[in-house]
Amino acid sequence: HYTYWYDHPPFGWIQLAAGQWLFSLVLPADPMAAGRLLVVPYAVTSALLTGLLALRLGLTAITAAAATALTTLSPLALFFTRGVYLDVIGLPWLLLAFVLLLSRRGDLALHATAGLAFAGAILSKETFVLALPGLLLALRRGSSPNTRAFSLAAFLSTAGLVVLAYPLLAVLKGELVPGEDRVSLWDAAVFQLVGRTGTGTALDPASPAAGLVRDWLALDPWLLGGGVLLAVPTLASARLRVPAATLLLLVLVGLRPGYLPVPYVVVLLPFAAIVVAGATQLVLETARRTPLTQVVSVLAVAGLVAVAAPGWVGGVRTATTADSTAAHDTAVRTVVDSVPRQDRVLVDNTYYVDLVEAGFEPRYGAVWFYKMDLGAGLDPSVVRRLPDGWRDLDWVLLTPVMRDALEADPDALSEVRLAVANSVPVVTFGTGDDEVELRRVQPSQADQADQVDP
Repeated sequence: HYTYWYDHPPFGWIQLAAGQWLFSLVLPADPMAAGRLLVVPYAVTSALLTGLLALRLGLTAITAAAATALTTLSPLALFFTRGVYLDVIGLPWLLLAFVLLLSRRGDLALHATAGLAFAGAILSKETFVLALPGLLLALRRGSSPNTRAFSLAAFLSTAGLVVLAYPLLAVLKGELVPGEDRVSLWDAAVFQLVGRTGTGTALDPASPAAGLVRDWLALDPWLLGGGVLLAVPTLASARLRVPAATLLLLVLVGLRPGYLPVPYVVVLLPFAAIVVAGATQLVLETARRTPLTQVVSVLAVAGLVAVAAPGWVGGVRTATTADSTAAHDTAVRTVVDSVPRQDRVLVDNTYYVDLVEAGFEPRYGAVWFYKMDLGAGLDPSVVRRLPDGWRDLDWVLLTPVMRDALEADPDALSEVRLAVANSVPVVTFGTGDDEVELRRVQPSQADQADQVDP
C-alpha cells in the first residue's frame, strides 16, 4: 500500500517473495498460510545452527541439544519464530556467519564465506549489523594469529562489498539522495536513525519499550532473563565469551533511548539459549570436584527446571492451540460481506491486502490509517483524494494496532482520532486487548442496523 522506500534492505523481501511464490503452488488461496510455511525452514535452520554453534564453542553434544531445545520449545521462541518477520528470515544467515568463523579449520575461505552470510543477514534486516563486535570476537577465536589479518580482511571486505550493493541499487535508480517526487535511501536512513517516533528506554517503567520487554518476559522469563543474568559471569569463560558478549551488547543497544522493534528479541534468543545451557554445563563440571557439590548442583538445576516447566508447558499449550486471530478473521469476513465496495474503510496494514483483493479500491477505498496523518505528507495523493480528511471516510475498522499507535503518540494522527470520535460502533469482534470494532462514521441511529448484518 505504499511504494518501496528503502525502509528495510531488499534481501529479506526477496526471500519472502520467492518463498511465497513457491508455497502458493501448494496453497494458492491462502498467502498468509504460505508465509507461515515459509518461516518454518528458517526457524528450524536457526535452531539447528544454534546447536552447531554450541558445539563449535567447545560445549558437549548434550549441551548443544539443550540449547536447540531451548530455542525450539520456549514459549517466547514459539511466539516469535512462527511470525512472518524479517528477523526470522535473517537470523539463520547471522548464525551461519558465527558457525563459519568458529570453524576448527580456521580456513580463510570459510571466513570470507562468513562475510557473505553476514551480508545476507544485514540485507535481510539491518539491525543484525549490531552483532558485528561479537562476530569479530568469534573471528579472533577461530583464526590463527599468523593469518588473522588476512581472515579479518577477507571477512570485512566480502561483507562490505555485498552490503554496498544496496546503496548501489539506490544510485542506479537515482534514489540515493532526496529529490522531487522520489524516495531516497538518505531519507529512509534519516527516518530510521532520528526521525521515527521513539519508544523510550526499557529502563523507564512507563515507556512503551519497557512494556514490550515486560511482554517478552511474560512469555518466558527464564530463557531471556536467565540468559542476560548469566551472560555477565560467563564472560569469564573462554567457551562462552562469544555468545555472552554478543548477547550483552545486543541488550545494551536495546536499552538505549530510541525505537525498540517488537521482534528485536528474535536475535537475542539463540545466544541466550547457548549461555543458559552452557552455564549449566559449567556448573555441573565444577561440581564434580566433590560429591556434596555435585549433589547440590544437580538438585539446584532440577529445581530450576521444575519451577520453569509449568510456565513452559502452559506457554506451549497456548501457542499450539489458541486461535489468536479468530476475531480478526471474523472482522475481515464481515467487512467483505457487508460493506459496499464504493465505501471508504480506514484500516491498519493487517487488513489492507484482504480488502483490496476483495474489491475495495487501493489507497482510497481501503485506506491505511497512517496515511490519514495528512500533515506528515506520507502520501500526498491521499491529501488530494481525501481533501476533507476524516469526513471522506465511511467506516473505521478500529484494531489493536491502531489503538496502540494512537496511545503511543498523542500529538499525531489527528484525522484518525477525529474519525474515531465521530463514529459509532456497529459491531465488535473479540474482547480485551484483541478487540476489533467496525465503526460507522456519522451514521444515523435509524440506519445503523441496516448497514451491517454480522
